[in-house]
Amino acid sequence: MEEKVKSKQKKRTVCVIGHKNPDTDSICSAISYAYLKSQIDGPNGPYKYVPCRAGNVSAETQYVLDYFDIPQPLYLENIGTRVKDLEIRKTAGVDAKISVKNAWNKMRSENVNTLAITDKDQNLAGLITINDIAKSYMDENDSAIVSVAKTPYRNILETLEGEMVVGDPDANFEQGKVIIAAANPDVMENYIDPHDMVILGNRYESQLMAILAGAGCIVVCLGAPVSKTIQHMAKEKGTAIIVTPQDTYTVARLINQAMPIDFFMKSGELTTFRLTDFTDQIREVMSKKRYRDFPILDKKGAYIGTISRRNLLDARKRALILVDHNEISQAVDNVENAEILEILDHHKIGTLQTINPVYFRNQPVGCTATIIYQIFQEKQIEIPRQIAGLLTSAILSDTLVFRSPTCTELDRIAARTMGRIAGIEPENYARDMFAAGSKLKNKTPEEIFYTDFKTFDIDEQTIGIGQITSMSQNELDDILVRISPFIEEEYQARGLSLAFFMLTNIIDESTTMLCYGKNVSEIIGMAFKAVVSDHAAALPGVVSRKKQVVPSLMQVLSKESEMG
Repeated sequence: MEEKVKSKQKKRTVCVIGHKNPDTDSICSAISYAYLKSQIDGPNGPYKYVPCRAGNVSAETQYVLDYFDIPQPLYLENIGTRVKDLEIRKTAGVDAKISVKNAWNKMRSENVNTLAITDKDQNLAGLITINDIAKSYMDENDSAIVSVAKTPYRNILETLEGEMVVGDPDANFEQGKVIIAAANPDVMENYIDPHDMVILGNRYESQLMAILAGAGCIVVCLGAPVSKTIQHMAKEKGTAIIVTPQDTYTVARLINQAMPIDFFMKSGELTTFRLTDFTDQIREVMSKKRYRDFPILDKKGAYIGTISRRNLLDARKRALILVDHNEISQAVDNVENAEILEILDHHKIGTLQTINPVYFRNQPVGCTATIIYQIFQEKQIEIPRQIAGLLTSAILSDTLVFRSPTCTELDRIAARTMGRIAGIEPENYARDMFAAGSKLKNKTPEEIFYTDFKTFDIDEQTIGIGQITSMSQNELDDILVRISPFIEEEYQARGLSLAFFMLTNIIDESTTMLCYGKNVSEIIGMAFKAVVSDHAAALPGVVSRKKQVVPSLMQVLSKESEMG
């Protein structure tokens, strides 16, 4: 029985996501690790693991996904907590014409301070609060206020528990004041004006005088019977008659509570939020308003409920597992406001910090997918063909078909083992995969530049390094000419200290490095013993950004910082 109860509980969503401008490893590892975690936890686990991406999928990665018939992961631009992640109080909207008393009773029964007024399509028309109701009762001394509010007779009947014996219950009381007929009939004619609502007892003379004076409605208290003569005369004069079991004092006290709430509601420029709004954006707005509750609208603008400031205090951060990165500059936006549960990576330890201890697995291998392969083995979980195909593709991509200096024997073993499961021959498959990714002829310089672009913070400097790989030197030469002017403008626009772009030839195992920034020629000379000519440097034997380029640049820039 306990297991059945647990399985029905709502699982917490955990987003498994790679870095911005994701490469094949980032995408394939996110999908594969989400699958693996689901298998480890089992169907009754507390989490629902969802593979996500923080950027567009490259042509190479799309080839892999299409080959193994797997959809793209969910796009997640910002991981900050949204309104939809909060506990929304789903109080139903009410009609604008319900009585103040009805609204008060609804607030008490549902223990809320605010009611939303909506139309039949759930469009928000206004709000009414307990304070509004208190003011309607305490601050209104105008005896004509009930008619000014165009109070429906149905509201009056409901509030007074009365019965209309003459008149139209669907009409409104729209003219006149409310008075109590406490004087003698001969005095009444001096203070009853046409259309007034007169509260009185069972005295025949008083009822007759009110009708003859042109009263719009008479309210007969204590359930007193109304004679046929009075009813007939009322019909002729157009006077409505209501009979109520309440006494005169109670009727006088309750009559204002029959008014419709649209007379007191706030409307016009209401402060509303959407389900997709981020909580850090609405927090400031809420702090400047003195409202208790704020209405929430769905994507179509329909009202669905309310939140209060307390909901922000109780907001639960969105849960994340990071794969293939641990640099805050590479992570999805607002990552510092998320709850990171795990990090799985094969790069240097970066700048990302967590509030609580997390599971952090970082190994010096060529690809994150290799680590995931290891976990499959450790947990003795069978690897399905599609997942094996994704992991193989990621390793072949990150290690440049085992040519990268980052490649280890474990990478080779993992790729070949999973290649057999996936039914592919690694080298031949990789050739087609890279060919698909090298179709850059029709792409803009911006699309090429951000295909695989990462930023690194080195000694208070922000360095941007992009990379593309190809098996065709002619294609790389063409891209170099097209992309150079774009990089020169882009690195300044982004406020980068230095910008580099690697055009890597997989076959030759070499890179042409485009370089921009202050003292860049000296930096490249010291880091690679290479000469920069027209913003370009030839780097034979250099193919890995992670193991060859970033460490060399870090060493040089750190020395410059010490000397400076």
